Amino acid sequence: MRIVRTLAAAAACIALMGCTTLTNSGRDFLPTDTSLAYFPKKTQTQVLLNDLPAPQRQVAVAVYGFTDQTGQFKPTEAGQTLSRAVTQGASSMLVKALQEAGSRQWFTIVERERLDNLLKERQIISEMRKRYLGEEGVNPNALPALLFAGVLLEGGIVGYDTNTVTGGAGAAFLGIGGRTEYRQDTVTVYLRAVSVRTGEVLTTVTASKTIASQAVGASAYRFVAFKELLEAEFGYTTNEPDQIALQQAVEKAVFGLVMEGVDLDLWQFADMANAEPLRALYRKERDGVYEARDVQKAFQKAGSFSALTIVDRDDEEKN
Repeated sequence: MRIVRTLAAAAACIALMGCTTLTNSGRDFLPTDTSLAYFPKKTQTQVLLNDLPAPQRQVAVAVYGFTDQTGQFKPTEAGQTLSRAVTQGASSMLVKALQEAGSRQWFTIVERERLDNLLKERQIISEMRKRYLGEEGVNPNALPALLFAGVLLEGGIVGYDTNTVTGGAGAAFLGIGGRTEYRQDTVTVYLRAVSVRTGEVLTTVTASKTIASQAVGASAYRFVAFKELLEAEFGYTTNEPDQIALQQAVEKAVFGLVMEGVDLDLWQFADMANAEPLRALYRKERDGVYEARDVQKAFQKAGSFSALTIVDRDDEEKN
């Protein structure tokens, strides 16, 4: 009996020591204090955008708004809250993704979301120069004309589906067991390019991203001696940030917009011959022959889009 008590006490001490160690030094596992500000790592879609081949010429685009069109509020166990289910800053994500395309080579982005602020500031400049410098006309050297866009980018977040996949597993024996649970949500964005000259919708792209959540836990609940109960519980949960998932969906949509525009001859790569493997890879993913992980695998294997070679999926799996 004493041996059992000793073993139980030792196990409890080890568990507590382990928790203490994780709390104090394992900050990546169980963070208990505030971390320093950091620059987020590049997503895989951001890397794909950065590596896009250079265009024949830059495309001037304007984004007036890229809004949440789902109308959904964040659900909780107690019911629905007044917080939105997705971020309201999707326009900023879209502008950032457009800048990332080809490492800032593909698009010239003009400010339109806060156009009133821009016009007011220019009006202040004109008024001050007129009052203090006596300028009656606009000096183009001091205040040049605003850039205008040839293409409008419209769209928004069109879907946020929760619990698209749920599940879990667990087992216990003599009061000692473990469990795991998982859940997936899906966010979908829609992006279209509109000609300013004619109002024609040039092309449309839809992209989706799953948001994964997982919980793992273990527990023990049993008598180790008369009137002596051993109770222990451990677990952790990982949740993929909604913001990062939405960012990747927007970046994927921009990537698709570039490729669709090339296929429709709206714009071109500077070297169309070298970009042909990339175009073929995109068509395979768009048409369902390849999945996103196949594209990522091919890109990582080649190291860059310029070194891509198209291989049939069956041959790739054999290798």
